[in-house]
Amino acid sequence: MKTTEELRNLYESHLKPSLIQLEKKRKAIVVKRISYILAIPLFIGISIYLADSHEYFLYVGIAVTIFFIYKLFMLKRDMAGYRDEFKNKVVKEVVHMINPEWKYFPYDRISEEDYYKSLLFSKDADRYNGDDKVEGVIDKTDFQFSELHTEYKSVSRDDEGRETESWHTIFKGIFFHADFNKEIKGKTLVLPDTAEKLFGSFGKKLQSMSGRGKLIKMEDVEFEKLFVVYGSDQIESRYVLTPSMMRSMVAIKKKYKKNVYFSFVGSRVYVAISISKDLFEPRLYRSGVRFKDIVQMNEYFSVIETIINELNLNTRIWTKD
Repeated sequence: MKTTEELRNLYESHLKPSLIQLEKKRKAIVVKRISYILAIPLFIGISIYLADSHEYFLYVGIAVTIFFIYKLFMLKRDMAGYRDEFKNKVVKEVVHMINPEWKYFPYDRISEEDYYKSLLFSKDADRYNGDDKVEGVIDKTDFQFSELHTEYKSVSRDDEGRETESWHTIFKGIFFHADFNKEIKGKTLVLPDTAEKLFGSFGKKLQSMSGRGKLIKMEDVEFEKLFVVYGSDQIESRYVLTPSMMRSMVAIKKKYKKNVYFSFVGSRVYVAISISKDLFEPRLYRSGVRFKDIVQMNEYFSVIETIINELNLNTRIWTKD
């Protein structure tokens, strides 16, 4: 992760001029949006009031109202353009500063194939969205990283048979996968231990009935409090989850204070960190010229380096079969 001084230099020399220009566009969009929203009920009210004296005013009011609704709809293009500039002039610069050789794709995401290969989330996604994909290599380890938001749909019916759709989040946050430098024959899943935390000894029974694989108990007490491990092979899972690896997982959990999921499948390690907010998006109703936003952006992109370093993925103690 870059130092505060390095970030400050980047901010003052490269990002601030771009942000100032973007700030003008942001303010113009906000003024237009608020004006259009206020104008619609105003003209409706005036038209209804004047319609008592002449029906003509009602038609004029309807026409003007439709015009402002159209302008409000067309404003989406300006907002999309503002977002596009922010990602390409600001987010891209932050990624480039962390590592000039990393590739940044503002509107791409981790593929659904890789998401499902991870085996981290058993629920099928009916809606799959994401953006801000970064891919590259750190030392000897290739990786991919992006924001993801996956959801499933449920349908309920009222007494009269009318259907209502509801959408529920499966996962929202950062999704990452990297080379694990060894081909794993089975699978090992390390998931947040929510069942035991909520239900105690009954939670342990629920864990064993989860259908995620064999429940594997580890000797690290602190690790066991935070995570539950499932695997297809007890020996292989213990081979993967060395004492050092478990300490690193605990460190990642403590650092980000979020639900963290790990899996080892094939030759890849997958990591998902639950974060509810959008991380690399401009805020329309708040100034974009803020140094602390750049600091936070750097911290989240530096998750990549943190995971690779903490899990010691660059140490080639194993070779693939």
